[in-house]
Amino acid sequence: MKSLFLADIVGLEKIVNSDPVAITFFIGYMAMFASAVFFFIERGSVDGKWKASLLVSGLITGIAAVHYYYMRDFYLQTGTSPTAFRYVDWTLTVPLMCVEFYLLTKPFGAKGSTLFKLIVAALVMLITGYIGETSGLDNNVMWGIFSTLGYLYIVYEVFAGDVAKLAKGSNSPALNRAMFLLKIFITLGWSIYPIGYMVLPGNLLSGAFEVSSIDLFYNLADAINKIGFGLVIYSVAISETALSRKLAKA
Repeated sequence: MKSLFLADIVGLEKIVNSDPVAITFFIGYMAMFASAVFFFIERGSVDGKWKASLLVSGLITGIAAVHYYYMRDFYLQTGTSPTAFRYVDWTLTVPLMCVEFYLLTKPFGAKGSTLFKLIVAALVMLITGYIGETSGLDNNVMWGIFSTLGYLYIVYEVFAGDVAKLAKGSNSPALNRAMFLLKIFITLGWSIYPIGYMVLPGNLLSGAFEVSSIDLFYNLADAINKIGFGLVIYSVAISETALSRKLAKA
């Protein structure tokens, strides 16, 4: 009990003394938790066909909040990167973000095959990325290439594949605005993950900046991407619900 209390004191000192990584773990946990509560509550404000989208947004941020709670404690007590916790989080939340693309375009004709391809690409990206980070210096470039191919396929689907075609043919201004924002998240927001991977020792960008700062960038990117992703989905759901209710009254 005494050692646990001392660990808590050490952790608090890291936050109080402005350890930026510790602070972002704490902020990430609180932000994800608050966002999950928001998305779950707001499910009652949208039409039935959008409730599942907000449910998934709540699950993404809720799962992330739980993992950030444990990652925060792991970092505070060990001072090292919680790689395993982070990949478990990503393995659950990134496929759910692919589900969001499917749910977003389902009212406009998306098929289950599109969802399957997105999830397979996400799992390839994450599983090979984890193997690359944990298998040693000799293999991380090769596994990083496989991981990047999975990421690039998701980019292709959003920009030129089934998801892009359905959004373009939907005649929904709200969906088109959302897809524009999600493209920014996919290309700019998600790019921090392969960049962080390539900074690892022995990789293509090794030495570009301190490896110890990777968690800082990952934490900020996670909060922006997952919460922002959900807010974009929420904006479409609210806009489409308002439009359908207006037409119903006309």
